[in-house]
Amino acid sequence: MSRAPVTPERPRPTARTSLPGNPLAPGAARRFVRTALAEWTELALPGVEFITDRLVNDAVVVVSELVTNAVVHAGTDVDLQTRIEAAETTEDADGGPAGVLVIEVADHHPARVVRDDGVERSSDTLEYGRGLRLVSALAESWGITYRTGTKMVWARLPVDEVAPVEETAGPEAYAGEHALLRGVRAAEILTPAPRRGVPLQDREWLNRGALCFLAEASDLLAGQLDEDLVAALTGQLLVPRLADWCAVWLEDEAPGRSDWGLIGGQRLARVWHGSENRIEELRLFLEKDPPRVPDSAGSSPVTVPWPGQALGAGAESGTALAYRLIAGGRPLGTLVIGRAGLVRFPDEITGLVEDLSRRVSLAVGAARQYARQATISRVLQRGLLPGAVAEIPGVRSALVYEPCDKGGPSGDFYDLFPAGDGRWCFALGDVQGKGPEAAVVIGLARPWLRLLAREGYQVPDVLDRLNQLLLDDATEAADAAARSLVAAGGSGLADEGPQNRFLSLLYGELVPYDGGVHCTLASAGHPLPLVLEPCGSVLTEVAQPQTLLGVFEDATYTSDSFELRPGDSLLCVTDGVTERRSGTHQFDDSDGLATVLSGCAGLSAELIAERVRRLVHEFGSKPPEDDLALLVLQAE
Repeated sequence: MSRAPVTPERPRPTARTSLPGNPLAPGAARRFVRTALAEWTELALPGVEFITDRLVNDAVVVVSELVTNAVVHAGTDVDLQTRIEAAETTEDADGGPAGVLVIEVADHHPARVVRDDGVERSSDTLEYGRGLRLVSALAESWGITYRTGTKMVWARLPVDEVAPVEETAGPEAYAGEHALLRGVRAAEILTPAPRRGVPLQDREWLNRGALCFLAEASDLLAGQLDEDLVAALTGQLLVPRLADWCAVWLEDEAPGRSDWGLIGGQRLARVWHGSENRIEELRLFLEKDPPRVPDSAGSSPVTVPWPGQALGAGAESGTALAYRLIAGGRPLGTLVIGRAGLVRFPDEITGLVEDLSRRVSLAVGAARQYARQATISRVLQRGLLPGAVAEIPGVRSALVYEPCDKGGPSGDFYDLFPAGDGRWCFALGDVQGKGPEAAVVIGLARPWLRLLAREGYQVPDVLDRLNQLLLDDATEAADAAARSLVAAGGSGLADEGPQNRFLSLLYGELVPYDGGVHCTLASAGHPLPLVLEPCGSVLTEVAQPQTLLGVFEDATYTSDSFELRPGDSLLCVTDGVTERRSGTHQFDDSDGLATVLSGCAGLSAELIAERVRRLVHEFGSKPPEDDLALLVLQAE
């Protein structure tokens, strides 16, 4: 088919990208197409004057299906390209399309079969798409092109020459990922209010836009880790596109059952109405009587009483439906929608909301699981770290502790405690790895450090015994894993057992006296400490490097001793400080940490710690990717 020539001054819009072959690719593809159409419209490129809501929705559905097929059945990275081509002539006398929107999706598995079974998959599982029959129904043509090492599936969507869409309802309304980052406002972008004169039973939107709506709503809800935000987004998604108002109740997770079959009590997490001045009155009315949906209803809608007196004049009658929110067989809450002036909701609407309610349930369940894990991690973290650091006579101390993962146990730990007989001990450690394995090592190391120190063991002896303790514990854990493997009949992988528990540790003892502090310390595979003198000189050789704890059975540790004179400051850090990266450079390259410390002469312990922390953060353009801990001890 011949095409009208395109002049260099008026290039046809084209956009391309590559996507990883994982379940996130379909959502990224949908956002990419929406953003491309919005940018083309803003630039007034040739052909975009005829882009309509229908074309936007068709394009998003088609690209979602093509990318989903490629990811699920090829499993490789995906190359996506979309462009607008001119029609056969500049003016189609037969009233044909003004142009064609072409979507091409290529994978790197040319031998795979393109699925076209049209089978519906459960919405509770991985996004599988609905098959290429849907693509065939929306496109004027589609096909497959083989190239060396790739297979490309393409579809051509006609760009009809109709009046351009209104400014508030066109692709501008889908202004890409930036809007999606604005929390609740994102839902308003996904569900713009229907234009005047468009009835609730808008078959065109239900048949085409509904698929796009569910896909993008899934992406938006799946990214939330707070159940109240999920409830808020649900209200924004449903109103005003599908209902006049919406309410979300969430179940209390406390044990016990009420007399009507739901676990615990319910709280009204969110109320949303198309008219904001009705929200509070509606909330007060609904709080008095939560909906009662029997277990037998499953996820199907159940009619509930209409709250006419809370909605004002003109809304005395209408229909309200309640959907149970269930995930993993556990009731999580109830979703209620209402529309004034209806005897009953159309089946298309009830089915669409039921589909959305399943996605809301999954999002609430995931948010609750995350909240439970975060709570467990916080409690565990508090138990692994001291409630407060000891105050040492004649010594000022300052601590900075910033775990990288706010929701899980850190691999760094610290301690500063009295050991008796005028001695105080300190420790700064870093466990290999993070999470539960790191917590196990910290749970062993910190109590044993305190016990051994208070029993009077010297610094080298403490490290010797702690090293043997870690080795013994690792051996016992490996033996237990081997016994479990044998008991299971040899099924499983041997490398899934506990890993070796390595620990880098800087451990020391302080003995204050008139005129200074006597310090004895040892470094086991840990960044070496630095001493800042009042004149600005930095001593870098106050300890010798030694091997990690938990590595060698016959390791023997030694210690170094020195005096901290009044005004001297001892700086101890973890590798989150020394190995902080900016491109290919690290913070401690060319003695960077010593250089920073030399500029802290005359500062208090607190100001030294804060300056080092700030400069570590400012060293790289991205947030630190490792735990950060530092301890400053300053003789007064």
